[in-house]
Amino acid sequence: MVAKPQPRTEAAPLNVQKLTREGNLSMHVADQLEGLITNGSIAVGDKLPTESGLCESFGVSRTVIREAVAHLKSLGLVEARRGIGTTVIRAMPAEAMPAKRIRPTTVQDILHVLELRLNMEPAAAALAAERHDAEDRALIEAKHVAFIAARREQTLARNEDFEFHHAIAKATHNPFFGLFFEQLNLSAIPRSKLVSSEVNTATADVYLQRVEAEHQAIVDAIFARDAEAAYDAMRRHLTRAQETYQQFREKS
Repeated sequence: MVAKPQPRTEAAPLNVQKLTREGNLSMHVADQLEGLITNGSIAVGDKLPTESGLCESFGVSRTVIREAVAHLKSLGLVEARRGIGTTVIRAMPAEAMPAKRIRPTTVQDILHVLELRLNMEPAAAALAAERHDAEDRALIEAKHVAFIAARREQTLARNEDFEFHHAIAKATHNPFFGLFFEQLNLSAIPRSKLVSSEVNTATADVYLQRVEAEHQAIVDAIFARDAEAAYDAMRRHLTRAQETYQQFREKS
């Protein structure tokens, strides 16, 4: 009988690329680590290197590493325990669906709105990165914090999600972006169209943790005045939502 290989108790050296100062650093780190986990280079049961080890491997700060690890946690790939470290617990991101089922007409409405947002909001995020002032910054930060608080209170954070995106639209200093969002109102947020019986309470928090991590990437890029990274972070956020809700149309 062949012995089952045991997980490594010490983190192996990582084959990663040091980062330039372009784009959202935490997402670049998270993307590389996610790739190493999903391709088996870091196996389930293995530990990630320490914060200082990751900082050295990627050439970034501890803050960047903490944000990247938080994103991996939101995907259900790792867990961090005090005194033990960060351990890989899954080889693929956890399935985190916001609903058990959605009526076909509702799915179609959601996808139409997301298609519209995908053609507007990445540009708005890029403009917000270039044009935001101190008042915009404070508002975006406040709305992001409100979203996090609502998620932790086990709500669906519908209003808080809308207010976060609305704050970014207003930070473009083009009033028509703000007007666009005001006209959509809560219908901009797919979860606002779900009735209670459709919500998947078992996975909703995992889903919203993923949204929170994506919001953080958008905030970081805007506050860094990196228009390209802000555009990409918003596009990634909305594309992931579109792909999630597309699955409900395929099931109907």
